[in-house]
Amino acid sequence: MLQVEHLTKIYEDGTVALRDVSFEVADGEFLVILGLSGAGKSTLLRCINRLIEPTEGRITWNGTDVTAAPDEELRRIRRHIGMIFQEFNLVERSSVLTNALSGRLGYVNPWWSLFHRFSKSEIERAMRNLERVGIADLAHKRADDLSGGQRQRVGIARALMQEPRLMLADEPVASLDPVLAHSILRYLEQLNREDGITVICSLHFLDLVRRYGSRVVGLKDGRVVFQGLPDEITDQRFKEIYGKEAEMVSVV
Repeated sequence: MLQVEHLTKIYEDGTVALRDVSFEVADGEFLVILGLSGAGKSTLLRCINRLIEPTEGRITWNGTDVTAAPDEELRRIRRHIGMIFQEFNLVERSSVLTNALSGRLGYVNPWWSLFHRFSKSEIERAMRNLERVGIADLAHKRADDLSGGQRQRVGIARALMQEPRLMLADEPVASLDPVLAHSILRYLEQLNREDGITVICSLHFLDLVRRYGSRVVGLKDGRVVFQGLPDEITDQRFKEIYGKEAEMVSVV
């Protein structure tokens, strides 16, 4: 169980990114964070694993106060929280295999990782994860030789190397075409259903939300304006999230 209680984030320039945000995520859920760009979705996800420090509020995961965790405990917590980024965040000049292996840095000797020295078992683990997302044949290609969809699959394989119990996906399909978007989200759905990994994924398009989400939190201007099931997002509810002039946005 993940509990977010009265979370607020105010940046140094005075920008209020999150305002008193509260919600819960049950183990095994596929929760979608829905909202426009600038609604606070990315800030929220990064507060959960403390890539961004909240200004106020508390985040509790399985009884552990993440917001109060000291550095050593936070490192242990982060081992089991995978992160998938919109812009992939790969080391472009490194191979697909090396990028996948970087997800294991929280578990191995840092000196070994510095020189890309991983055990045979870790390399085999990385190859299994690359195979799972359909790109094992690209293991020795450089990341900058890949398409956007292939890069995002490397990002998923890298996150899987952490053996995550929680996966945070920050607009993982925003830069992909509709066909690739469904492909990436099906991988996340598979991990959610087959591995029991809790997924929190931010998305823009309502048809994707209805297809993949088990529950939705809608953000507008840093505030929660909707919590419920995807099918409960009526035209009126959608306008509350996207503004009065919003039309039903979908991907063909």
